[in-house]
Amino acid sequence: MIIEKDFIIIGSGVAGLTFALKVCKFGSVGIITKDALAESATKYAQGGIASVMDAGDSLELHVKDTMETGRGLCHEDFVRIACREGPARIRELIALGANFDRGHTAEFDLGKEGGHSKHRILHANDLTGWEIERALIEAVRAQDNIDIFEHHMAIDLITLARFEKNIRPGSERDEALGLYVLNHRAQKVETVVGQVILMATGGAGKVYLYTSNPDTATGDGIAVAYRAGAKIANMEFFQFHPTCLFHPDAKSFLISETVRGEGGILRLQNGEPFMEDHHPMGCLAPRDVVARAIDHEMKKSGDDYVLLDATHLEGYRIRERFPNIYKTCLQYGFDMSREPLPVVPAAHYMCGGLVVDANGQTNIKRLFASGEVCFSGLHGANRLASNSLLEGLVLSHRAVDKAVNLLNESKNPLAQIPEWDPGSAVDSDESVVVSHNWDEIRRLMWNYVGIVRSDKRLQRAERRIQLLLEEIQEYYWNFKITKDTLELRNIAITAQLIIRGAMTRKESRGLHYNLDHPQSDDANWKRDTVFQNSVHQLITRTNPRIVTHE
Repeated sequence: MIIEKDFIIIGSGVAGLTFALKVCKFGSVGIITKDALAESATKYAQGGIASVMDAGDSLELHVKDTMETGRGLCHEDFVRIACREGPARIRELIALGANFDRGHTAEFDLGKEGGHSKHRILHANDLTGWEIERALIEAVRAQDNIDIFEHHMAIDLITLARFEKNIRPGSERDEALGLYVLNHRAQKVETVVGQVILMATGGAGKVYLYTSNPDTATGDGIAVAYRAGAKIANMEFFQFHPTCLFHPDAKSFLISETVRGEGGILRLQNGEPFMEDHHPMGCLAPRDVVARAIDHEMKKSGDDYVLLDATHLEGYRIRERFPNIYKTCLQYGFDMSREPLPVVPAAHYMCGGLVVDANGQTNIKRLFASGEVCFSGLHGANRLASNSLLEGLVLSHRAVDKAVNLLNESKNPLAQIPEWDPGSAVDSDESVVVSHNWDEIRRLMWNYVGIVRSDKRLQRAERRIQLLLEEIQEYYWNFKITKDTLELRNIAITAQLIIRGAMTRKESRGLHYNLDHPQSDDANWKRDTVFQNSVHQLITRTNPRIVTHE
């Protein structure tokens, strides 16, 4: 089966839906999402979206806060673009029907989070992401020119380089034509072709054993694009959210940073506050500092968690400001208005990704990226809280003009694309390989490539991930693909890129802290780490069913 659209969007969070709404005026749109339409990281964003919406704030202050949190690796040109264009994009969301909390004396009730010098976080109580997702989905479903393909998962990109021997994959002459997609409800592969592809698949928190991310966050966009020759940068910078609820059944439920913004205090289990010993901003220090401080204190004391104490705040204030957090914690037996919450860090946000320009274009023509999957230069070595939704809105908007121009150029040779050939693959009779390797990858990443790293740990991780990749390759070759197989392959490649980035960077900066290189080294490492795979070899090894040049 061949599905043909002008614009193909992989992912259904804020980045993908924003782009879909803007380009559907110019051509047909297909949204590919591997779960239900609403299931994305955007849905779970509690804190809010950062933007200058108050007269007491300024563009320069937002830029300064972002740059300082990024530890010297932010690209100032795009930081200024995102901070400058953010308010207009938020007004568009409001026009679509998104409702942000209003202030008593100001237009908005603006929160404050770690690393911010001003109150600039727009929020809808503690369900901001869901409110944005709701408004975007309602608008998308009202469009006749947008088709939604739920429970479909990208397998591999189809590019010109796969058919033209004189074009090197990922080179300037290469172009994206479409992709093979697994309809995992019907368990069949479909061919989707188009003139423009936007990768908006979100992050990769499931690479780690403990994460605040939804189950969909398996690094799919990173792995799919990397296999096709897209450039990937700064994967060593993976942000760990400092405060996730510590409970065996909570699956690392996120306790928003805004709890600390409203006055919550981090304490040891004996009741002593500790953040002032680690940073002048105390509990509102940037996330890399707070996560590393909690990790340090837990290892020093031997405790399994620290405490987040909001009991000194008025009870009604907690219930009204954090209704979802309050209700969820009650379900696990914690009344946060009366007792401190046990919290631990968990993998939260990927600051590296597909390298894009200020219009979301990757190094492969017709392939764009936006949101957490991309590397725009906004976050540098550490993301400033609540800048993520901002990036998706701004970059997807900026991608529209260039994408529409490509649509109006000469068309891609879509008729030449063959449908998927499963070859001699058979149904699997040993699915335990998938579950075992999945667990092993997540544990080795948590233990060896987590909040604090060392050269020895990284070397161990590299050796093991290479062996696992070889096992996964063999399994992928022999058996028919499933959603679980594809996710395993993707988290393995994403993990390998994180490990390679961490091994390459011989310093400590932002989210990357190496005990053997504890200082920042501006002379040698105030730069991005960029990888572009030897594409011929990788395509052949990981997807031998597609014919490639020798």
